[in-house]
Amino acid sequence: QVQLVESGGDLVQPGGSLRLSCKAPRSITSVFNAHDMAWYRQAPGKQRELVARESRGSTNYADSVKGRFTISRDNSRKTVYLQMNSLKPEDTAIYYCSAVNRANSALQYWGQGTQVTVSA
Repeated sequence: QVQLVESGGDLVQPGGSLRLSCKAPRSITSVFNAHDMAWYRQAPGKQRELVARESRGSTNYADSVKGRFTISRDNSRKTVYLQMNSLKPEDTAIYYCSAVNRANSALQYWGQGTQVTVSA
C-alpha cells in the first residue's frame, strides 16, 4: 500500500510554531510533480477537514488558518511542508498529508498522520 510519511508533530505552547513534513514514497517519487499535495487535520470527535492545498504553485487555505499556516513543496526532495505559526489550542489535531494524481483523481494517497497538540 502506497503511503506518505509525515513528521514534525509535537506538543507546543499557544503562540508557538511547528513545521510538518511529508515525504512521498518511492512508488510515486518519479511522478511527484504530477500530484496535488494537501494537508488535512482531524480533531477528536470531528470530521477530517482540509487545511491547505498546493497545485502547480497555487495554494489555498481553510479560513481558520489563513495568515498563520503556509504550505510549500520541494520537488527535488519529493517533500511537502506545512509551516504553522501562531498556533492555537484549536489547532490541536492529527495532521494528515495527501497526494492526488492530477491525471486520475482516483489515485489518492495518505500518510499515517502526525499529532499536533497546542497546550500551555
